[in-house]
Amino acid sequence: MKNETELKIIALLDKIRPFLISDGGNLEFIKYENNVVYVKLTGACKDCAMIDFTLKDGIEELLINEIPEVKEVINITD
Repeated sequence: MKNETELKIIALLDKIRPFLISDGGNLEFIKYENNVVYVKLTGACKDCAMIDFTLKDGIEELLINEIPEVKEVINITD
């Protein structure tokens, strides 16, 4: 069962997902643990040269600004 913070994280990720999909990518929520959000960027995002920008300056910044408990976002790779 998801806690309140996880539900907020998932809701925010769902809001940005259409932008990733429009570029041929996507994002999967893996887990939230010790103030860190773990995601998996897929599709075109997985191998994109802008992955660090998307992750840190986009996804991480949005989550930290909206949910103060979040301290970092990490992309899980295969």
